[in-house]
Amino acid sequence: MSRRGNTVRAGVLAVVALLAASCGSPGKPVDPAPVSNAAWPQPAHVGGPDASAGGGADTSCNPLASLSPSSTTVPDNSTMSDIKKRGKLIAGVDQTTYLFGFRNPTSGNIEGFDIDMVNAIARAIFGSPEGHVQFRAITSGQREEVLAKHQVDIVVRTFSITCARRKNVQFSSVYYKAGQRILVTKESKVTKLADLTGKRVCAAKKSTSAAKIATDPAKPVPISVDNWSDCLVMLQQGQVDAVSTDDTILAGMAAQDPTLQVVGDQFSEENYGIGVPKDNEDMVRYVNAVLEQIRGNGVWQDSYRRWVEPSLGPASPPSPQYQ
Repeated sequence: MSRRGNTVRAGVLAVVALLAASCGSPGKPVDPAPVSNAAWPQPAHVGGPDASAGGGADTSCNPLASLSPSSTTVPDNSTMSDIKKRGKLIAGVDQTTYLFGFRNPTSGNIEGFDIDMVNAIARAIFGSPEGHVQFRAITSGQREEVLAKHQVDIVVRTFSITCARRKNVQFSSVYYKAGQRILVTKESKVTKLADLTGKRVCAAKKSTSAAKIATDPAKPVPISVDNWSDCLVMLQQGQVDAVSTDDTILAGMAAQDPTLQVVGDQFSEENYGIGVPKDNEDMVRYVNAVLEQIRGNGVWQDSYRRWVEPSLGPASPPSPQYQ
């Protein structure tokens, strides 16, 4: 037989052997891997209670009395002239809080009510904010640190004014008044903080909201995270029973997820100010002059109507207090 014939015969025999093997006993089946309910992954740096967060219990001063405003003209040899020479206003902001400071997924721009406040200050210094603002995204816990280290010129990030914080940074006059409330699923029976005894409630680290949860007589179980968006995800995944912070922040979460709702009355008053490094008093006075201007020319009201009014109803700019 030729070599080609031997090759063909060998191939046929191999096929027959494979067919014979396939017709034999299937053998003992192999058990699949066991299946169990996997826990949702938690955000990074999840912590517990912080009764002193934000320093809201310190009543050693009138926290709302800021320095009197100057002019919106930029004087020579001032903090504002240095910013103008640099060509950029560096602002510490949020990029995770819908309505106040968030990154628009379509445009990639950071937008919101707080961002409009930053742009108003940049417009006063440069004539236009376009190309003259450098946004630095920071967590709630980083607000004082970046100011103390002069890593930013201002912080505009739902920053509640307290006496404890005033020891480390300067604040503008109040530009927005908020109040702490509760966010739960629409299936929840919770309507007030007293309903959350023994239940897990989420807040951002170093926030006045975290301190309120940690010290409330109802004794909820405080869960602290870096960003409010982490609280939203944990509530959606059932890792916490509620989120509690300013109604402004909660309104943004509810607008993002129609299965959630804000409940209960306000049980705190949160006065937002623009943070400035402690030694930059001229910048505080300048920012207050800008705030005076936008309270009167409709810029504040237009921004509020765009971002906040659809969720929280009509409001007017808060009246400033000065030393």
